[in-house]
Amino acid sequence: MKFKQCFLIALGWLAVALGIAGIPLPVLPTTPFLLLAAWCFAKSSPRFHRWLIEHPKLGPIVNPWREGRGIPHHVKRRILIAMWLSMGLSAAIVGNPRVAIMLLISGICVSIYIIRQPGLQSPSSSR
Repeated sequence: MKFKQCFLIALGWLAVALGIAGIPLPVLPTTPFLLLAAWCFAKSSPRFHRWLIEHPKLGPIVNPWREGRGIPHHVKRRILIAMWLSMGLSAAIVGNPRVAIMLLISGICVSIYIIRQPGLQSPSSSR
């Protein structure tokens, strides 16, 4: 197994773990981590990728995005809230104006990207 493949598999499983941890934790968003895991597995392990997209609980979170149907509106809201809270906290902890400006610029760019993604109505039971 190549280093890149091992790295992507490890990153994918870390993302799955963080995504699962995000289910009960409102500040930790589930969907972005599971999307990262799906991307990592798609590039490194067809077996793990298939496991994730066919998983009865995790698959329905990943598949709408994979199929080009968009991100559920409530997930967009959670992503943006968690991102801005964590970036604000990071800027406050670091206390460097340059870092705060970089975080602000990247936050605006990511927010625009998330907002421009197609919206998807979904049951409130999935995250």
